[in-house]
Amino acid sequence: MRFDVITLFPEMVASALGYGVIGRALDEGRLELVTWNPRDYADDTHRTVDDRPYGGGPGMVMKVAPLLGAIRAAREAAAPAPVIYLSPEGAKLDGGRAQALAQRSRVILLCGRYEGIDQRVIDLEVDMELSIGDFVVSGGELPALLVVDAVARHLPGVLGHAESAEQDAFSQGLLDCPHYTRPEVAEGQSVPPVLLSGDHQAVARWRRRMAIGRTWEKRPDLLESRELSDEEQALLDDYRGDGTD
Repeated sequence: MRFDVITLFPEMVASALGYGVIGRALDEGRLELVTWNPRDYADDTHRTVDDRPYGGGPGMVMKVAPLLGAIRAAREAAAPAPVIYLSPEGAKLDGGRAQALAQRSRVILLCGRYEGIDQRVIDLEVDMELSIGDFVVSGGELPALLVVDAVARHLPGVLGHAESAEQDAFSQGLLDCPHYTRPEVAEGQSVPPVLLSGDHQAVARWRRRMAIGRTWEKRPDLLESRELSDEEQALLDDYRGDGTD
């Protein structure tokens, strides 16, 4: 899958994605990253990409021409792809949207800066606006990095184990179960005995029970839009009965 990122800070994006499973996937050719700097499409010697907003107010706004130049160059460079603007006004990124984007061969991520970008760019070239939460950050680069990471995890071969993405939190609309590793006792806290039992069916049931129970405790809003099966309801009732492992 190919990610094209339109950003004033291409080195920042490329550097941040060079680590961990995403960096390995890039090295192995499972992912491709291309960056486009709007300054390269500015029409003055100072490579100006921002100007004062009409109507007054604080801050600066990214100009039309450099952004359109970068977007259109990115569109023409490879297979057709949606242009996604990282914006707090967009639809919120969640597991379902990440999985849907992973079905595409290519996406173009547009990173704003300053007070934002000229609305005409959005009207002319943006296919989707995407938010990472109800807050504002200094630019679109950090949200773009999160989108790349969240989407790439669903691509074949990116994670070390094929089941990892399937068992991630939110993959089935639930939080993840707790995880433990050696030693069996740490600071007086022991690993739940079921995980040491070797009974795979019991372990699977415990993990499912804990995922449903922790979701009920920490994110009950996720269960409001989910119809539990009879088995899941029984696991939740059992969890609520004692709240222990």
